[in-house]
Amino acid sequence: MIDRTEKRSACHFQPEYRHSDVKTQDFYLLIEPEIGTFFRQLSPSRSITMKTPGQDPAAKKFMTLERFINEQERQYANATGDFSGLLHDLSLAAKLVWREVCKAGLVNILGATDRMNVSGDVVKKLDEFADETIYKAMDHGGHLCVMASEENEDILHIPDQYPDGKYVLLYDPLDGSSNIDANITIGSIFSVYRRLSKSGKGTLQDCLQPGYKQVAAGYIIYGSSTMFVYSTGQGVHGFTLDPTVGEFLLSHENIRIPKKGKIYSLNEGNFCNWDGPVQRYIKFLKEQDKASDRPYSLRYIGTMVGDSHRTLLYGGIFAYPGDLNNPKGKLRLMYECNPIAFIIEQAGGRSSDGKQSILRVKPTALHEHTPFFLGSEEDVKLCEEFLKGKR
Repeated sequence: MIDRTEKRSACHFQPEYRHSDVKTQDFYLLIEPEIGTFFRQLSPSRSITMKTPGQDPAAKKFMTLERFINEQERQYANATGDFSGLLHDLSLAAKLVWREVCKAGLVNILGATDRMNVSGDVVKKLDEFADETIYKAMDHGGHLCVMASEENEDILHIPDQYPDGKYVLLYDPLDGSSNIDANITIGSIFSVYRRLSKSGKGTLQDCLQPGYKQVAAGYIIYGSSTMFVYSTGQGVHGFTLDPTVGEFLLSHENIRIPKKGKIYSLNEGNFCNWDGPVQRYIKFLKEQDKASDRPYSLRYIGTMVGDSHRTLLYGGIFAYPGDLNNPKGKLRLMYECNPIAFIIEQAGGRSSDGKQSILRVKPTALHEHTPFFLGSEEDVKLCEEFLKGKR
């Protein structure tokens, strides 16, 4: 029997050096506690050239998220390591949430709690777990002065026993709550700003900054694989979690959204409640016209992070307009729209509230909502023409 309480570091063996036709490679054996089996892995701490059948011998580096963050830091002579430490803490929080998401059907973590959040949504048990996990992973590093969560009405202060830092974190701990029990794609979204206040505890005003002031934003998507997608204003990069080594590995470098897509994504069940310009735009997308490559295909998951991720990779447009029941829509500016818009625009796409870039909207409240349109540049521009009455 394997003692599953044994520290993972105790399960590593000394590296075994072997010769290959490319270069000497470094192997180690790693125990996978969930199934009690040893796997031979290439050491993630080294830069390794790998040769696989049908692949050019000049193979790619084994790039972990941790290493990528550290290499980005070295590009800035005055970097203190605070920002890198913050991102490292976020990656740990992502793994902790992923661990529970993966076994949600096996333990008593599915279902709803007996409370509602500030937006009137029923809080799921996994929502509650993710919210607490992210907060506890981020509260002690000395990188943050304040946090705010979609699940909490007020700002979240750093505990008194820990130092206050120079950054601000806003997050949606688990986007797609209504899909949790159905085992459909969900995700966590985060947004990072520099503080405005000079020192001490962070304030509400530190949190209420327009999206263009974000210094980093991203999301973790829990689906067929788990991905950590983020940007610090220098392009968008995606890392896929390899559960056998517990590392996020670079899988999507410098993601660029297509200039134009063929997919539209929104809850068309609200069609009768939309205003005329939105209805005309959707009808336009469904018309047959080979010259403009129409009709578009409808794809809608119902989880913003999932629909946005597909739009990032395949192009097209994702939208949640205002309607008769919710004039400002249902998406939160600070926790969902700003970080996703930052990612899309960094990848060459476009975002809008129908009048201007989402990143230019000046927030007035932590939980305010906004109409939201984002995606390929040409698709969003065309949508804006309809919204402004130009078509």
